[in-house]
Amino acid sequence: MASTYLSRTQSTPTNAKKWTISYWGKYNLTNSDWYPTFGCDYDGGDSYFGIGSGGQGRNEIGLLEYHTSATNYGQGYTASSLRDSSAWYHIVFAYDSTQSTASDRGKTYINGVQQTNTYSPDIPQNHDSRFNMSGSAISIGRRSAGSGQYMDGILSHFHFIDGTAYDASAFGEYDTNGVWKIKTSPSVTYGNNGFFILKDGNSVTDQSPNTNNFTVGGGTLTNTEDSPSNVFATLNPLAKMSTSTLSHGNTTEAKSNGKGGVVSTLAVNSGKYYCEVKINAVGVDPQIGIYAVGGSSKGYPTSYLGNSYDQAPSMGWLVNAAYAIGYNASNSGSVGSAFDVGDIMMIALDMDNSKIWWGKNGTWFNSGDPANGTNAQFTNVNSDYHAFATGSNASNESGNYSFNFGNGYFGTTAVASAGTNASGIGIFEYDVPTGYTALCTKGLNL
Repeated sequence: MASTYLSRTQSTPTNAKKWTISYWGKYNLTNSDWYPTFGCDYDGGDSYFGIGSGGQGRNEIGLLEYHTSATNYGQGYTASSLRDSSAWYHIVFAYDSTQSTASDRGKTYINGVQQTNTYSPDIPQNHDSRFNMSGSAISIGRRSAGSGQYMDGILSHFHFIDGTAYDASAFGEYDTNGVWKIKTSPSVTYGNNGFFILKDGNSVTDQSPNTNNFTVGGGTLTNTEDSPSNVFATLNPLAKMSTSTLSHGNTTEAKSNGKGGVVSTLAVNSGKYYCEVKINAVGVDPQIGIYAVGGSSKGYPTSYLGNSYDQAPSMGWLVNAAYAIGYNASNSGSVGSAFDVGDIMMIALDMDNSKIWWGKNGTWFNSGDPANGTNAQFTNVNSDYHAFATGSNASNESGNYSFNFGNGYFGTTAVASAGTNASGIGIFEYDVPTGYTALCTKGLNL
């Protein structure tokens, strides 16, 4: 959500001593700071719930309540590792200060499993929570006003329950394969301040029996095809050069004076996939294409995509020359025209037939036709697992690129007019070649 947040003010609660939050979140987990998901301002102080750095490569999740008396309470920190930035996590926190046992007053569940509380001091018995007090200014996506701490990620199916502490089974369940999945319409009692937003997209209209609607308090709230039931590829914050900074839900890369680049979270060795990349800043000599992450690969590019040092055959397209140049470790070719700011690159990857095509602004280079398999730029893609990727051999690289893996956005800008897509999966600016689909979990299973 970057600097985007939602807001509303709580009214008289059903019970300030009991509440539940349940949501699905996909986080960028490489920052060392907190990622507050749910916060409030009340009586001159603030409180928040979210994920943050626990040190030693571990991320933790918990609730903190700050008070003007300087007595701070918290609960729900967990020693569980939360490292997968490509995954959706189901988070439930059940608050019930009426419990006689201190550790029962705040319970945290991740993907249906209750976690171990490790934070002290505990929430006092019969304590009225600031999150559910009349007049409390609630924020979703940030800690509180003036904190400068925002969630970095995506949210879906966000519930707040006033007056009842539910466990995770109220909102999720295991499927026949033992995978934790969402209950799209849970049977719960919401109470006076309860709400259900972000059910199917970016609607902030309350879907509970109440009318506790939110407003966008700042930033731009964008929709996404990425969801707990269909996980789309993003750029991988765990597989990139330190000089690459990711934003917009890990779909935009900004390079800063460094070689190499980043790969997508999903990689394939079969199937046909399409993606688009918008050029926000051209840079020095970056490549955009695919990278072999299997075998003896370094895991992400440290130089050109086609450099043998990075375990070719990976393939990329130089985007800022007088003409476009395609590279891999064994050959190169010149075709097409230079890319400029605002141009949209098209990439079609056919792993079944070892081919790849590039195009620009709706036209494939060299009269290429991915649907019919003709005039590919390269026809020697090997059987390694490949990811979409960027790379560069310039130590002063400064490009900026927004990937559309099918969410229908370049950064926070929606596609101008969606093209056709026979697979029905994903939204793109231009027509998706017949037989190709978005790189996502449903696309992998076509």
